[in-house]
Amino acid sequence: MSENRQIGRSAPVTIEPVIEDFERCFRFMQSRDPRYDGFFWVAVTSTGIYCRPSCPARPLRRNIRFFGSAAAAQAAGFRACKRCEPDAVPGSPAWNRRADVAGRAVRLVADGVVDREGVSGLAARLGFSERQLNRILTAEVGAGAAQLARAQRAQAARALIESTDLGLAQVALAAGFGSVRQFNDTVKAIYARTPGDLRSRARRRHAAAAQGAVELRLPAREPFDGQALLDFLAARAITGVEEVRDGTYRRSLALEHGGGLVALTPEAKGVRCELRLDDLRDLTAAVARCRRLLDLDADPVAVAAQLEDDPVIGELVRARPGMRVPGGVDGFELGVRAIVGQQVSVAAARTVLGRVVARFGEPLAEPRGAITHRFPSARSLAELDPVDLPFPRSRGRALRELARLVAVDGVRFDAGADAAAALAALLEVPGVGPWTASYVAMRALGDPDAFLPADVGVRDALRRLGRDPAEATELAEAWRPWRSYAVMHLWALVSAQPDGGLVADQADQVAERDVRVDEVQAPAGVG
Repeated sequence: MSENRQIGRSAPVTIEPVIEDFERCFRFMQSRDPRYDGFFWVAVTSTGIYCRPSCPARPLRRNIRFFGSAAAAQAAGFRACKRCEPDAVPGSPAWNRRADVAGRAVRLVADGVVDREGVSGLAARLGFSERQLNRILTAEVGAGAAQLARAQRAQAARALIESTDLGLAQVALAAGFGSVRQFNDTVKAIYARTPGDLRSRARRRHAAAAQGAVELRLPAREPFDGQALLDFLAARAITGVEEVRDGTYRRSLALEHGGGLVALTPEAKGVRCELRLDDLRDLTAAVARCRRLLDLDADPVAVAAQLEDDPVIGELVRARPGMRVPGGVDGFELGVRAIVGQQVSVAAARTVLGRVVARFGEPLAEPRGAITHRFPSARSLAELDPVDLPFPRSRGRALRELARLVAVDGVRFDAGADAAAALAALLEVPGVGPWTASYVAMRALGDPDAFLPADVGVRDALRRLGRDPAEATELAEAWRPWRSYAVMHLWALVSAQPDGGLVADQADQVAERDVRVDEVQAPAGVG
């Protein structure tokens, strides 16, 4: 494991959380390398501020403390640095990938669960008492659930203050604060500025956003191959729900308090995000889902360190630095995509999904360009007749059972899901096998080490590289723990060829010959 991945996890604590290996973090801080931003935070006791590691400030060694999260630094009484804006960094890839309780809790907080359901609701989702959950989070992250949510609310509030013309009372409610007073006190404590000061400063620096839109910048670690993301999403864009045009990906969203539209434009070091939401309380969840869609919290340096010298795919990795694994904004949608994609080409699956959307999707009250519908909900597909679907009845029955699994049984395929339990339930659906489960693990559950050895695109790419596809599983052992990224490079190779405009997906019945069910695993803990 590379050093820059190891530092993403804080050590067990007693009273106040600090990073265990002070010397390593101090060396990283001295390097001022922005690639380490988001892995840890630097607090300075003499000034009472916390910074990102790349901040140009040079505090004395004796005054430095390290924290594993901005929330932990805030809980210890430090405020955000005005110079480096430490909250405006990518998240830790460790916390975004971990499958344990702490990792799931951090992702659910980012998705706004505490704002919607309270700490008790978060604890109930995870099957723990509030006390047990807070003990786990304090030991692992350095802050309890309420403190993590407070930091998240402050960040959302700052985004709304700086990018909209909403009244500050509206901002407070939209960001999840219980009162305007709590909002004012929190913003001032964390940013050392009043909400009015933040807005005045933002207006001097930035042009106003489009009417009714919230414009944000979503940071990403470099290198960042935004074009590869656009190419992948464009090839799979479902008519009516999403499109890629003029260097921007656009799609509809179904969120907890209403719908929304998002436009995502990759730029240098990040993505420009324009959101139009029916209810601004959904801002936190929408941003978190967009980050997962584009895999913005990935650690491309660690991935490259493992893959770029590999004799099979090393040349591909070196040629396309910063490759990401596209996720999704809704786990159920990705499950449907996986089932529809069995045994057909990407282009054919896209056509079929467009027909499903036209028949079962929710029409937008105000279509925006090519975006006319929201993707069908699990409830809308749970009672359908497989005969009504434009593909074989066996696949239609599998899709219906998936919908019932989500709508009736409450199984989730999202950021906070118990991945092992979700995949086990998915594999019980007739017509779902290892290929489908691995695809869902890779894109919906964020497993960086999922592998699809019987996928037609993977097998074709290996042939082009002069390798026997029958050895795919064995070859991929050298790519752990980043096999999902290896799959993306193999798919990109096939799609880039003159005769490779589509990547066909293998039926699960065939895939079961080549991959053991026990190879389909939940995301491995990292960090």
